[in-house]
Amino acid sequence: MTGRADKKYCSDQCRATAAHVRKLTEQGERWILEINTLLRRNRQLLRKASPQGKTTVRRQVLELSGFSFNYFTHLYQAKNGNTYYFCYDYGYRLLEDGKMLIVNWQQYMANS
Repeated sequence: MTGRADKKYCSDQCRATAAHVRKLTEQGERWILEINTLLRRNRQLLRKASPQGKTTVRRQVLELSGFSFNYFTHLYQAKNGNTYYFCYDYGYRLLEDGKMLIVNWQQYMANS
């Protein structure tokens, strides 16, 4: 490189490319933060709705509170075929009658 000793980029094109990459990285980081915020809110709502660890609530209660069913951290498939959607350590299963079963993660779930 020629020019000043503290020069960071070899050309204007290099500087523009670096700025573009920085912008994409910042957008990606912002997207990750937004999703993590949604996941934490979902977990908080599940915890609040089920302080004892296993509860049945109406789906509408969580929907009105701002719960987002599109975001969860992992799935658990029970031996009986039921699928539980987890937000960290709180999970739920949708029931037929517009209700949800909320459960806490249990150690035995790690083995399946």
